[in-house]
Amino acid sequence: MKMQWIMVGFIIGLVQAQTPGPLVLPRLTEPVRLDGVIDESAWEAVQPLPMIQHRPVFGVPGSERTEIRLAYDDGYFYAAGCFYDSDPDGIRANGLTRDNMGSGDDLFTLLIDSFNDNENALVFMTNPAGMRGDCTIANDAEGQHGFPGNFTWNTFWDVEVERTEEGWFAEMRIPFSSLRFQNAGGEVVMGVIAYRTIGRKEERIVFPGIPPKWRSSTLKPSQARDVSLHGVHSSKPVYVTPYVLGGGNESYEIAEDSSDYLRLLDGPIRDLGLDIKYSLTNNLTLDLTYNTDFAQVEADDERVNLTRFSLFFPEKRLFFQERAGIFEFGTGGESRLFYSRRIGLSDEGPVPILGGVRLVGRAGSWDVGLLNMQTMKATFHPEPGDTVVVPAENYSVLRLRRNIINENSYLGTMFTSRVAESDTFNYAYGLDGVIRVFGDDYLTGTWAQTKDTELAADRELPPLTSGRLRATWERRTNQGLGYEFDGLWSGSDFDPGVGFTRREDFSRLRARVGYGVFPEGHSWIYSHTPEISTAIYWRNEDGFAEQKELALEWVLRTIRGGASRLEVKSTVESLVDTFFLADDESVFVPASTDAEPYYRFTELSLFGRTTRANSIHTRYNLDVGTYYDGTRRTVSVDPTWVVSPNLEVGGELEVDRVNFPRRDQVFRARIARLRIEAAFGPTLSTTAFIQYSSVSHAVVVNLRLRYNPREGTDLYLVYDEGLNTDRTRETPTLPIIDNRSIILKYSITFLPKFKRIR
Repeated sequence: MKMQWIMVGFIIGLVQAQTPGPLVLPRLTEPVRLDGVIDESAWEAVQPLPMIQHRPVFGVPGSERTEIRLAYDDGYFYAAGCFYDSDPDGIRANGLTRDNMGSGDDLFTLLIDSFNDNENALVFMTNPAGMRGDCTIANDAEGQHGFPGNFTWNTFWDVEVERTEEGWFAEMRIPFSSLRFQNAGGEVVMGVIAYRTIGRKEERIVFPGIPPKWRSSTLKPSQARDVSLHGVHSSKPVYVTPYVLGGGNESYEIAEDSSDYLRLLDGPIRDLGLDIKYSLTNNLTLDLTYNTDFAQVEADDERVNLTRFSLFFPEKRLFFQERAGIFEFGTGGESRLFYSRRIGLSDEGPVPILGGVRLVGRAGSWDVGLLNMQTMKATFHPEPGDTVVVPAENYSVLRLRRNIINENSYLGTMFTSRVAESDTFNYAYGLDGVIRVFGDDYLTGTWAQTKDTELAADRELPPLTSGRLRATWERRTNQGLGYEFDGLWSGSDFDPGVGFTRREDFSRLRARVGYGVFPEGHSWIYSHTPEISTAIYWRNEDGFAEQKELALEWVLRTIRGGASRLEVKSTVESLVDTFFLADDESVFVPASTDAEPYYRFTELSLFGRTTRANSIHTRYNLDVGTYYDGTRRTVSVDPTWVVSPNLEVGGELEVDRVNFPRRDQVFRARIARLRIEAAFGPTLSTTAFIQYSSVSHAVVVNLRLRYNPREGTDLYLVYDEGLNTDRTRETPTLPIIDNRSIILKYSITFLPKFKRIR
């Protein structure tokens, strides 16, 4: 019987592979009622998609009957799912609020590559409780660990579900105005992936038949099935979203005589702002913003930095999210030419944004991204008698990209500028490209150049030292042989003012080779991958090899959805400068000397996660070994308890201990987080996010209540508080409360000449 199932899957995949041209989707012959009950005659005329199992056993029929239908009419893209279940009591629906895929939920997921560019896509998902989740996918779901989607992005769409003794059923309705697409001769071609997840079985049933050979196989736009729609035209609504905000702030500032701290009250705060979204064409969307506010954005995670490099934090602000993948211009690792957190965020704190404009989409064969933002002057007092002024600045980004050679290859360019009212400036520009050479082998190239005020006196061409060059050959697969060979050179003057970099003035060679195995039969192992990697970094100024790394890694994934990773890493490193592990500079690693030019240390890392199919699951991490001329131990555990569909409690505890016996120095750090998410239904939810850091000697509290009665209407109540846990570390004694604020924000989207979506 198993051989028969494999043959069925093989035949389905073969038919799909040989199907000439896009799959023509049917147009609905009559209206359908969006209620989750798929009983209209219009749906009966639509053939279900041929589905096969993606995991745990690829190519066989799903264990439960699954029918997914796709169709459209003049204004909407429709998806209907019939998810029959032999054990209806086993259906799981823990997530209720927007973008909350509860632990081990049953899911219906639809990926749409609306421009059919094989790089970017929009994802819509729901569970048996009617949760709405939407996110964006960029870079063909490559280069990220974990889930590759960005859930900060939201758009307008509807879903309704129904549960019966036979299973659960769902209907999605997505306006074409929320998709953006390109019409060629009356035909629109998009890429589509649709799949069902059965939570208790960790099973995924998918169309088309995508093999599990990539990290996020079912979310890769390049693997989507092309579908064709005829005679559709996107409407061009104007989304007008004003907001009103009120609240107050409390903070403390040291007195002029430094004898005590004075309480400062900033309030009542009253503010207004406006966002406008307009579809210039079917392909281009224009966003305008005035007095931009991000009061509702969740606080960043507290972190302990045990490296000599800057930490990278993800962007969470909604304005920068739509088709953010267009603006991606990687220059190696997390380094990039454009990093949106440079706008409106400084080392001292948030900087007010006067407004800006954003244009994204496609013009002909070109992907287009244009951004211009203007910030306002801000003044900070970080220390007694110390004043830091952040000048008003203008930020501009232009991104162009188009497919070349084949549908999985592109060539692009980017230009960024940062100009301050103090007449300082920084420009950056570059070229990048990805070429699919054959199979899963890709060649990536990047060149970038910067110029700023300090180099302005040089009227000739910018020196080579202000450039960065990278080339990578990789085989993108988790099945069989996978590899990556990477070379990078970065000059001493390379400094993208709107970007992010970790190192300067260095060269690097890096190689990684692994072999992924998917055992056959009834193994509890889903896949395992042994891997070896190495890297070497040189200082450009003298050619000295400042860092060498060699790592052996083994990654194991189980049929039930658990995973573990074991790594042994050996490092040889030379330090030009001393770097400090604590703000008080009491714990440090000295610069290398001629007598001892290198530090040599080895570390063992163990990471794991249990299956999310259980109501209680956890992630854990252990790092032990030598660390420069000392030792390091890091232990972290991140449990989550799904109490009910209405309540989820999660936490994290990280303990770091670094010991340098020769210098009698010990660095200890503790990070603790508590997250409580309570949903009172699909429209009302609250989140409590409380963090403690022994490094910053603070407890940070972020409480958010959201009321979302319908798409485009939001009421947020946000309470933030920072508490000092070690008040005697400075003189005079610090106040208990470092800062406190409460904000009430209401926004509503008006859709002139457009039917409001329920």
